[in-house]
Amino acid sequence: MEKIPSFTIDHLRLLRGIYVSRKDYLGDQVVTTFDIRMKEPNREPVLGQGELHTIEHLAATYLRNHKEWGDKIVFWGPMGCCTGNYFLMKGDLESRDIVELMRETFRFIRDFEGEVPGVAAKDCGNYLLHNLPMAKYEAAKYLSEVLDVIEEKNLIYPI
Repeated sequence: MEKIPSFTIDHLRLLRGIYVSRKDYLGDQVVTTFDIRMKEPNREPVLGQGELHTIEHLAATYLRNHKEWGDKIVFWGPMGCCTGNYFLMKGDLESRDIVELMRETFRFIRDFEGEVPGVAAKDCGNYLLHNLPMAKYEAAKYLSEVLDVIEEKNLIYPI
């Protein structure tokens, strides 16, 4: 069986950043999958499930309601390895195209106050698994250490 492309990325050299993971063609429509990598794989502690779940709820809420990009959002969800999120958008896009959108999204998470959207037993399959303070901490860290100082090495997968 052939390896899928994401398993061919050198995770020992992968940095935190925004990467195009794949592009799928559905008829004449392109869907771009982004790797929103918040942790260096196998080199630093992963995101806890509570904060990752909260980041999912807040990012999805922010992005789907975004005035400019909202109609292009397909999916935002956590990676199984807990080092980041997958983000799917309509369109033939590149990493640099969404840097400002990711800055806005992670500022929203960092600054969020109040009840996290969708955190009730009737709305969420695991409503007790949330951690807003750590989600805010991780968003602030990703913003200051990666998004606000992003370089080419954080936008293109290592070969």
